[in-house]
Amino acid sequence: MENASARNLWGDFLDAHLEFASQEAPKVIHFCDNEKDANECADLTCKETKRATTHSLKGLQLRNEKLPKIGDFSVVTDWNGNAKCVIRTTGVKLIPYFSIREEHARKEGEGDKSLDYWKKTHWDYYTRELTQLGARPTDSMIVVFEEFEMLYKK
Repeated sequence: MENASARNLWGDFLDAHLEFASQEAPKVIHFCDNEKDANECADLTCKETKRATTHSLKGLQLRNEKLPKIGDFSVVTDWNGNAKCVIRTTGVKLIPYFSIREEHARKEGEGDKSLDYWKKTHWDYYTRELTQLGARPTDSMIVVFEEFEMLYKK
């Protein structure tokens, strides 16, 4: 793990939870593609308001990233790489974009937690993400709905 802040937080987590001592080093992540949203989502995760995130399957495939899986650990950072908390994936569902419902938006915990807010912000994000990768979002695209639990924070 190159990020010293994340390495330190992971070490503190392991000191408090020896049962996970044999786990591989976690991914170090930040949410979103801009500082304001990344910092807000990190805070919401630490407060356990944000309990899910949604990736575009096409984006993961085009970046050659693995699908998240139940049991995965991640250290969530703010935009500047400051480690904020440790999360563990508790659920992964592949869902067509058009099938996202209010309960998905509520679990993501962003904005007013409404489906309308979720659809607007995610559509804008997927447009930016996929355009950079030579693709475009569609209503029928598959998204990866990842649920998680916050296990440890500073």
